Amino acid sequence: MGVLAGAIVALLVALLGRVAGFDRDRAFYSTLLIVVASYYVLFAAIGGSAHALVVEGAVMGVFTAAALAAFRWRPWIAAAGLVGHGVFDLVVHGHLVANPGMPAWWPPFCAAFDLVAGAFLGGLLIYAREPYLRDS
Repeated sequence: MGVLAGAIVALLVALLGRVAGFDRDRAFYSTLLIVVASYYVLFAAIGGSAHALVVEGAVMGVFTAAALAAFRWRPWIAAAGLVGHGVFDLVVHGHLVANPGMPAWWPPFCAAFDLVAGAFLGGLLIYAREPYLRDS
């Protein structure tokens, strides 16, 4: 259920961004990447684990750096960052840190969200002709 919900929410967010025009600003998907990574920090704070907070904060820093690079230079970095975060959710996170505040359903939900959002952005970058989606 988490996978389906994550995929549907990502599709709705991406479609809303498209229809409302939020994605006309290059900051939209970069900001989305930062927010997605920040949830693990929130869960670490909820769980009261200082170790998880440090590890999740460091991981968030990596994805934030990718988001900044995507905003500044190459929107493809945001697409790769979202897909990379999805892979991180599925393959790496559980082996890297125990986060007691994270719900059990979160990694599959987040992975599905990330993969669908990253694929949507990739499709925009391939097929859309808007100049704001081009590399700087």
